[in-house]
Amino acid sequence: MEYIYAAMLLHKAGQQINEDGVKKVLEAAGAKPDASRIKALVAALDGVNIEEAIQKAVIAPVAAAPAEASKEKPKEEKKEDPAEDKKREEQAAAGLGALFG
Repeated sequence: MEYIYAAMLLHKAGQQINEDGVKKVLEAAGAKPDASRIKALVAALDGVNIEEAIQKAVIAPVAAAPAEASKEKPKEEKKEDPAEDKKREEQAAAGLGALFG
């Protein structure tokens, strides 16, 4: 994950994402860079529009949330008996008591 963060940091700083840059960022963060992982990352990002990828990643979950929410049916609220509520509280307290015995 730190390799992706290094690439995103370089991108945000307006720097070119290359092997040397990623290596320097990782070293500055105190991580031990792996040359093969850096090379794979740089190759994978070659030709990728990072801004567009970030926008798609941000918009997709936000757009999916309302669609999922509309599928859910409203839940009916149950009227709980105060005695049942008191019983649950006592059971929870007994369980905590066993932990701290």
